[in-house]
Amino acid sequence: MSDTRLSFALEGGLDLPSEGRILLLGAPGDFDASALPRERCTVVQRSAPDFAAWERRGWDVATAPEGEFAAAIVFLPRARDRAETWIAEACAAAKGGLVIVDGQKIDGIDTALKAVRKRTEVTGQVSKAHGKSFWFAATDALADWARGPAQLDGGQWTAPGVFSADGPDPASEALLAALPQKLGTNVADLGAGWGGLANGILTREKIGALHLVEADLVALDCARRNVTDPRAQFHWADALNWTPPALLDAVVMNPPFHTNRRKAEPSLGQAFIDAAARMLKPSGQLWLVANRHLPYETRLAERFRNSDEIAGDARFKILHASRPGR
Repeated sequence: MSDTRLSFALEGGLDLPSEGRILLLGAPGDFDASALPRERCTVVQRSAPDFAAWERRGWDVATAPEGEFAAAIVFLPRARDRAETWIAEACAAAKGGLVIVDGQKIDGIDTALKAVRKRTEVTGQVSKAHGKSFWFAATDALADWARGPAQLDGGQWTAPGVFSADGPDPASEALLAALPQKLGTNVADLGAGWGGLANGILTREKIGALHLVEADLVALDCARRNVTDPRAQFHWADALNWTPPALLDAVVMNPPFHTNRRKAEPSLGQAFIDAAARMLKPSGQLWLVANRHLPYETRLAERFRNSDEIAGDARFKILHASRPGR
């Protein structure tokens, strides 16, 4: 949808600079960028699967903007504080240049447009495909929107847009309370976020290595601050494709169930279950927490010889599975 809107904007009044580099901030890995001058573009992506997708396509891709840009295109994320941070980052990267913001209505593009208009002049906009693109001259008036990692009252580091950025997640806390004292030597936390589960896992007996696997680089950088135990190993990777250095004794996870839409997508958590089954030893065990309504039991029964609910309440269920099938 973004590619349709931007093409429409370029045909209807949006003029990209004829010279200079162009920053694509947060562009999805499947974005059709054929309307843009590839040789002048740099994609900044902090999501491991999207980064890998751009790399496979042969584009210049990085995790942070370096140098000066004549224009920057922001692909609006759902989290408002992260969206504002990216817009401020785009303004800083394209000083004196053009900033374009594109997004869906359900992801807050109208709110972003109103907020920018209060600070500076918006010089153009288009509406198409349930969203908008708007543009303005890069300005320091939005510099205070830039937000980096910050410490919570409990001492944990989080950052705008990461899961459970305001504090420990209740579901993860419930999962930790249900874990046994013995998990095995080689353990992984899939979708580790800022490390909310990891320190609790590391209190279990005889943990030799804990692999924190997280696709969001911002969240993983927070985890590096929060989890300082030398047994922790950090992996910026898509948990669905990550391969451990050796088969695991246990996987512990609070799998995501949203991609870029507000509606729950159970298939994502089911794919995490498939990934865990692939990573575990024949005697391995999976421990996961899920919202009560998510239908994971059938997939667990398909991928493991034993599975059941071991704890829970009206909101969450704690599920345990063992002996993955091959």
